[in-house]
Parts: sequence; C-alpha cells; structure tokens
Amino acid sequence: MPVCLIAQPIHEAGTDALRAAGLEVRLASAPDLDTLAAEIAEADAVLIRDALPDWVIDRAPRLKVIANHGTGTDAVAVAHATQRGIPVVYTPEANVQAVAEHAMMLMLATARQASAADVATRRGDWRFKYHHDTYSLSGKTLGVIGYGHTGKWVARMAAGGFGMRVRVWSPSADPAGIEGVEVAPTLRDLLAHADVVSMHRPLRPDTRHTLNSESLAWLPPHGIVVNTSRGGLIDEAALVSALRGKRLAGAGLDVFENEPLAPGHPLTELENVVLTPHMAGSTVEALKETALQCAQGIVAVLAGERPPNLRNPEAWKA
Repeated sequence: MPVCLIAQPIHEAGTDALRAAGLEVRLASAPDLDTLAAEIAEADAVLIRDALPDWVIDRAPRLKVIANHGTGTDAVAVAHATQRGIPVVYTPEANVQAVAEHAMMLMLATARQASAADVATRRGDWRFKYHHDTYSLSGKTLGVIGYGHTGKWVARMAAGGFGMRVRVWSPSADPAGIEGVEVAPTLRDLLAHADVVSMHRPLRPDTRHTLNSESLAWLPPHGIVVNTSRGGLIDEAALVSALRGKRLAGAGLDVFENEPLAPGHPLTELENVVLTPHMAGSTVEALKETALQCAQGIVAVLAGERPPNLRNPEAWKA
C-alpha cells in the first residue's frame, strides 16, 4: 500500500480521497521541517502546505510525487525534485477566487481604515470619523501587477463590482490576450496613475522587490498597496518608510518577506496598515477544493497517469 505523508493539516476531503484510492495516509506529528525530514523516509507521496527544501526531499528514497497545496511553488525545491525525477503537482486555480476576494477585502479595509476604526469603536471613540479620512473604491484606478489567474479575478471584481478603472502591467502576459482592461506600457506608468495597487506576480529573482524605494515613490501619496501574492515582491523596509513618511496612504498585506512576522515588526506598529496571517486562500471552500486537487494529482501519478497540473513536466516519464 503506497504511503502518503501529509506535512500540514488539510481539509478532510483530501485525506478521504487518498484513502478511497487505496493509500495509507499518515499525518506528520508536527508541521516543522525537522519532523517532516524524520518521518518522510517511507513516503511514496508527500503533500505540503509549506516549504520543502532539497535536503528533506533527499530523506525520502521512495518518493514518487510531491503535491503542493496552493499556487506558488517557490518554497519547494522543484529543480531538485526534477533532478530526482519526482513530479511536482500543484493547484493553480483551486483558491484563486478566495484570494481575489481577500484582495478586495484588504482594499476596502485599508481604504476605510477598518482596523483602526475597530480599535476606536471598542474603546468608545465615536469621534473617529472626524479625524480620520476614509475613501471609496468606486471611480478609483486599480493597478494590477501580474495578470495570471488571480489577477484576472481581481480585475473582474474591481471593475464589475466596484466600478473601478482597471489597468494592468504584466511583462509575461501577451497584451493581445488581455481584454476588458487597459494595459500599462511600464510599471512606472501603472504606479503613477494608480490609486490602489494589487500584487499578483510569482516570486522569482527577477520579481523580488518589484516595489522598492524607487518604484514606491512613483505612487501618489494617497496610494494604497495590497499584497496577497508573495511577501518578497515588496521591500518591506521601503514600504514602512513610505508609510511612516505619509508618502503612501496605507497597505493591506496578507504575505510577508519572512513569515510569521517577528514580534514588534515595524508593520505591526502602523495604524494605516491592515495585516492578515497568510490566509487569503484559506476559506473552507478553497481548502476543500485545493486538498481534493492535490489528492487527485497524487493518485494520478502513482497510477502512472500524467496529472493535469504538473509544475515540472520535464520530470514526467511517460
């Protein structure tokens, strides 16, 4: 009976599907890398929601497939898995609507100063609205950086639901295939004309710190930055400086350069920031679909069938 090790908790629909397919499902006794490395030796498959470095992969001589619970695979040693001939399956569309909804929520919460207003209400400060400016999204310009699955969802929600003007900058997207939104010729042009910016790029060496001290300065002082993609897309020190200096109005962040945030991190001390703990894609519905798609990918590979969402096709041996 093939063994599937689940590194971090997933929706029970995924574990049920694996068991129904005849796999022995084992849950890691703790979610950290040391525990995973100690318990992965007998695994034919591993399902992860966090990092999987090369040294952990090398502790698994029987490993035949890695399932990445989510869209981004930058925390997985995909190249190393490919060298070992191990397919990596992932779920590029399972949670995109949930992430897009969260991005819109962060836009609203930041524009309306929801976190600060909540604190004020709890302490009885009913004069909060007289000394804090809040803004509507309707009629504002949204700049979408990256136009993959999630970026497209955000653009549709913003334009159709909130009446926002949407502009896109995505070097990897074919401009001819972008319909219904404006395409900005450069990042500088996008930022200079945006009221809100939403990040939707994968994290790679060429995308790290897409927003830095130089590019953040291109945004107007009333600008808002939202990130539900990868924390490394933004230089956090530069963002903190811009927020403290009132060169930006606010930020809504679900992801960070280092997670979890260290106690006393400067972002946690700013009133004009809304923070959530990397939970954009973690609605019950999205978790169920993601777990099911991971299970389906694992079962397919172990059955010798090419899975639909293969991150490293060069590792597939027909």
